[in-house]
Amino acid sequence: MSTKAATQTSLHQKILGDLESQILSGVLPPGARIATELELATAYDCSRMTVSKVLTKLAGAGLIERRRKAGTFVRRPQSQAAVLEIHDIRAEVLALGQPYRFELIERKGRRANRGDREFLGTEASGRVLDVSGRHFAGRKVFCLEERVINLTAVPDAETVNFAEISPGRWLLDTVPWTVAEHRICAMAADRAAARDLAIPAGSPCLLIERRTWRNEVPITHVRLLYPGDAHQLVAHFTPSGR
Repeated sequence: MSTKAATQTSLHQKILGDLESQILSGVLPPGARIATELELATAYDCSRMTVSKVLTKLAGAGLIERRRKAGTFVRRPQSQAAVLEIHDIRAEVLALGQPYRFELIERKGRRANRGDREFLGTEASGRVLDVSGRHFAGRKVFCLEERVINLTAVPDAETVNFAEISPGRWLLDTVPWTVAEHRICAMAADRAAARDLAIPAGSPCLLIERRTWRNEVPITHVRLLYPGDAHQLVAHFTPSGR
């Protein structure tokens, strides 16, 4: 190998190592803009071709995304959730290597209305607890949660403020469920959702609505809204009849 080729290979590894380290350590967080090819070539005193090869490798590894006319950005990690399971959102975020926190937006107890009865799938007209909050992965909003809890089935929920634990985690720890129903769809973020998710209005989102029961008694109805580029659903199945 010629001296020039060896130098280019060494620079390639140095640039690759530097950028990987900055991305994985969080110095360059998800969504951060990477310097341009010209800027990197100038900083490392190398050719743009060498820089381009580095960026292509990082993109292939899923660490960055190159947007035409916009630039190169650190890719936001995508979470995966099985369609037929109920996941702890905190565990999803930690599995991505991101710090987790839950922020309570509103908590309010009241009498059930027609909408609550439709959501919960019950004719009962007792009390419910409205809870809304945001789940964070690092500094970014991971998803928005809007939940109604049937206080007839779960009276202890009325004394929990959910400032230190999310309602979903508390319910999983406290109330065994026997039946769950998922409804999944795509939607554009309206102004309120866009504000809470810190994304532009109209951005594509993934909506998961879930109802759970315990021995035919409705427990909760929840709407989980995710930015569309940060979440995907996975299903494992076999042919019917097997």
